[in-house]
Amino acid sequence: MPTSSNAPEHAPKVAAVICAAGSGLRAGGETPKQYADVGGRPMIARSVKLFLDHPEVATVSVVIGPRQEQLYQSALGEMTSHAKLLASVEGGATRQSSVRAGLKALASDMPDIVLVHDAARPFATADLVSRAIKTAIAAGGAVPGAAVTDTICAIDDDGARGATLDRSGLRALQTPQAFRYADLVAAHARAAEAGRDDFTDDGALFAWAGGTVTVFGGEARNVKMTTPDQFEDEALRRAGLAFLKRGDVRTGTGFDVHAFGSGDHVMLAGVAVPHVAGLSGHSDADVALHALTDAILGALADGDIGAHFPPSEAAWKGADSAVFLADAAARVRAAGGEIGHLDLTVIGEAPKVGPHRDAMRSRIAEIVGVSIGRVGVKATTTERLGFAGRREGLAAMASATIRLPFREEF
Repeated sequence: MPTSSNAPEHAPKVAAVICAAGSGLRAGGETPKQYADVGGRPMIARSVKLFLDHPEVATVSVVIGPRQEQLYQSALGEMTSHAKLLASVEGGATRQSSVRAGLKALASDMPDIVLVHDAARPFATADLVSRAIKTAIAAGGAVPGAAVTDTICAIDDDGARGATLDRSGLRALQTPQAFRYADLVAAHARAAEAGRDDFTDDGALFAWAGGTVTVFGGEARNVKMTTPDQFEDEALRRAGLAFLKRGDVRTGTGFDVHAFGSGDHVMLAGVAVPHVAGLSGHSDADVALHALTDAILGALADGDIGAHFPPSEAAWKGADSAVFLADAAARVRAAGGEIGHLDLTVIGEAPKVGPHRDAMRSRIAEIVGVSIGRVGVKATTTERLGFAGRREGLAAMASATIRLPFREEF
């Protein structure tokens, strides 16, 4: 296939076609896999954002399946108004016809170079995109390929093992694949005329039409998400992508003080501990649960206990502080995270914490929904110094370690 031109002398205009028209049946579930959540973000949003953010890419065309417009709009959110992003295009019955539709959408503002990328590869990097563009400018066609590390063999019709292939000359091909736009359009037109609609990637189509395709280094992390097990934590960990699940480790701290008042017990870590006095406060004045609540909220960067449960509101007068801690734990779960560990230190001369330590740990674990092994409770005095040393009240300090899904900021 003759090429339309040599490498452009000017800075090339680059566009991208994102293929997201598949039904994604192999991934399981009712929603096509490209809209599935991976690391706190729809997979298609990760793929589209890569090209919208890339400084060399001027235009992005996304090809979606029939009746997917609402899913698409919801998945991309504010990105749908991005200046680089064209209106979505409905794809065809095959990948090849979908790419052809995406290329047609770019015709009115014809680019020099076009990148074709599968939405199901959400972990490609900007460096890979840059290298694809550079290689296509020089060669006309560029396809990333990762070295094959598994032993590869042929099999016969009965599944019996045949010859072992030399993997040194093999590559696992990926996307984005990059081409001179006019040449790829011509290759697609030639394939359509020939009745060929069975190419599974544009590199194969381009080579069939006579184009030169250079294979350059791919990326191990640029995996294609296809089957249900790939979305599980363990599969991501094995792929070196565990950070996408709960790799955002946060630590927060909390501190609270309450004065002694009338009463015959104090509420401490959700346990009623007999004492010669009670603790004064708008709720049940549980310094331990208050400190823990603030620690979790701090790890979430979500204000403090007073912001969510203002002491000025009558609803919280005398309230069980377990409500506050349970709410903070629920916020962690709502963010797709989990509580890894809670550590509490009670500060005061009396009452003694030791006899109630395990009951306190058990109650805290029950409130937040973790095992007791993830809760530490300690106590200390101030050597009779300060308000705690004078037995005027109790203080508590706490730390919380939580794990959240990794999310880059838009």
